[in-house]
Amino acid sequence: MTATTTAPAAPAPTVAARAPRRRHRTITAGRSVAWIYLIVIVLITIFPFYWMLRSALSNNYAMIANPSSPLPVGFTFGPFLRVLGLEDSQESIAQGGSGATVQILHYLVNSIIYATISTALIVFFSLIAAYAFSRLEWRGREVVFSVFLAALMVPGILTLLPNFVLIKELGLLNTFAGMILPGALFSAFNIFFLRQFMLGLSTEIEEAALIDGAGKLRVLFRLTLPMTSGPIITLSILGFIGIWNDYFWPLLVTTDSTVQPLTLGLAVFKQSSPQTQPDWAGLMAATLVAALPMLILFMVFGKRIVNSIGFSGLK
Repeated sequence: MTATTTAPAAPAPTVAARAPRRRHRTITAGRSVAWIYLIVIVLITIFPFYWMLRSALSNNYAMIANPSSPLPVGFTFGPFLRVLGLEDSQESIAQGGSGATVQILHYLVNSIIYATISTALIVFFSLIAAYAFSRLEWRGREVVFSVFLAALMVPGILTLLPNFVLIKELGLLNTFAGMILPGALFSAFNIFFLRQFMLGLSTEIEEAALIDGAGKLRVLFRLTLPMTSGPIITLSILGFIGIWNDYFWPLLVTTDSTVQPLTLGLAVFKQSSPQTQPDWAGLMAATLVAALPMLILFMVFGKRIVNSIGFSGLK
């Protein structure tokens, strides 16, 4: 008779539930100084927008009488109403306005047309040029690219007069084409930005497509373009904001309100006051309306812009 012995069962492993330890960051002098610095910078950045809103919600007469008040003086939506054309001249004058109106929707449409077409053309031609400098092999490529980079050192103010003479000789004054064409075909920074990004992309997929018989343009728009969508969106947003805020070039080539952008519309509104004191409340309201699309655009795509600034690619 054999005795069977059973080994004692191994004790079940006990898992000690350990509460996650919270790290208490010690407040150092350097950290305190950094936070104070950041808070001061944020307040300095936000303060002009707050003061614009405060002025836009004030009665113009009351604001002149009490200019240092941190809150709206004689709170009213009148400045926004007269900017949008919803207030007659008598009510405008009663609230300290000039009686003048600005066709802000008309100027807003002009700005959208000007900024959208200009941005689309600039990014498109920059993409093609960047692809030629990063992917195509041709004689003198590096020399030509060095000349392009030299354009970054030329102040834009030096090209205004030659461009104005060219647009005048072509008979394109007071047209959207006259505002758009001088800056639409060339942007040294955009070309440099996209070229540096494309140099970091893997060429294996493109080479395989070329072996299969795809042409250069097909490779560019089917393969390279999707891989560079981040930088393209970044350049599009930054370019759109820059063109939206452009003032001096449209001032040179346009005198007709039918094509003038919103930046010139605000200047016309400021200068149209028959009184000695401009309608500051109305001007601040118009400025807020003009800046609102850009603020929304940056809030929606701000993270994408920051993430696309660094030159990175697929390896």
